[in-house]
Amino acid sequence: NGEISSEDQQGNRRTTSSLLFSVGVFLALVLNLLQVQRNVTLFPPDVISSIFSSAWWVPPCCGTASAMIGLLYPCIDSHLGEPHKFKREWSSVMRCVAVFVGINHASAKVDFANNVQLSLTLAALSVGLWWTFDRSRSGFGLGVSIALLATLATQLLVYNGVFQYTSPDFLYIRSWLPCIFFAGVITMGNIGRQLALYEYKFIQEKTHQD
Repeated sequence: NGEISSEDQQGNRRTTSSLLFSVGVFLALVLNLLQVQRNVTLFPPDVISSIFSSAWWVPPCCGTASAMIGLLYPCIDSHLGEPHKFKREWSSVMRCVAVFVGINHASAKVDFANNVQLSLTLAALSVGLWWTFDRSRSGFGLGVSIALLATLATQLLVYNGVFQYTSPDFLYIRSWLPCIFFAGVITMGNIGRQLALYEYKFIQEKTHQD
């Protein structure tokens, strides 16, 4: 029974990783399309003709990052001995995704008086996303840490000419980008936690059947 459970767990983990990767790629394509419509990002001319005007490596990178984040959140919860129990149902997760897309839509479509006002608004919305759908200290800490690392990585890419932002106002990039990263991390963390819960229930039922 132990070997069967171990095999089932590995199979479910691969399935979970694949689902998280797919969600990450899909969201990357949709969100990049929103940004391109407002001419926020400018990629080199040779990649403009690629899908949704995105560099080919961006969606796979986002998918990989999404899979890592989605697996990391339940793992951290387990190590801390603090299982996440706040709003653990798929309807809540889907609302979280919808709010995340809405925040990105606001960053691309809504006209603000200046970038400071836009950044503060998105920061409030992102923290509101965490408060509404997460509320865990580990979730907030991971969200801030990963958002800062992602922002640093983006700055390095822009600095090295991989792609560029129009009208950058904060070290080569837009100042509101960390807010988008934070909201994305919280969203993928919630999806990962929900998939981990489903995976745990599946293994428990399989064990009882055996």
